[in-house]
Amino acid sequence: MKKLTILASLASALMFTAYAGNISKNNNEKTISTEVAIAAKARTYKVDVAKSEVKWHAKKVTGEHFGTIGVNQGQLLVNGNKVTGGTFAIDMSSIVCTDIQDANYNKKLVGHLKSDDFFSVEKHPTATFSITNVKPIAGATAGQPNYTVTGDLTIKGITKAINFPATISVKNGVATAKADVTVDRSKFDIRYGSNSFFDNLGDKAIYDDFVVSLDVTAKQ
Repeated sequence: MKKLTILASLASALMFTAYAGNISKNNNEKTISTEVAIAAKARTYKVDVAKSEVKWHAKKVTGEHFGTIGVNQGQLLVNGNKVTGGTFAIDMSSIVCTDIQDANYNKKLVGHLKSDDFFSVEKHPTATFSITNVKPIAGATAGQPNYTVTGDLTIKGITKAINFPATISVKNGVATAKADVTVDRSKFDIRYGSNSFFDNLGDKAIYDDFVVSLDVTAKQ
């Protein structure tokens, strides 16, 4: 009798395990099917590089510099009227400084930014940003950031996750996104004039944080 009881218990356990496994398998299949269906609904909007603009603004103890940089190519993934993902390629060789009027000084600064002291443009001509999540901001008012964007930023071959508030709109086959993104250059091994790597820089220090302002337009 004792052996029969043990055998019955083992049989019940095996049946329960098999049943639970089927439930888990079915749930996983449903989840995968749902994710595939959502991805299939998303449409690709191509970034209009002529109507898109990227500005940069960097500060140091004794002043500041600002300018523009070009978008090589990019796309936004749109599901209904919501942006769900996207990728961007930034042409690092297109760095322009707009605050220095003296041509020689301007050229010198831009050359320095392209050098290994900063962005190593010859070795790393492209920076990229890939969106991994777009989350609505509850109670966002008109004209103010309405989404929090999370993604992977790659500069000089180094990839770091960043997030920032953005104002995003999708209407009549056109998607627009505007944001001011603060980037910590020290995380991308950009060391020149950084207090994070060097001591006693005094008024020669350049702040680690710089701001990239995005104004992107994408179309179907």
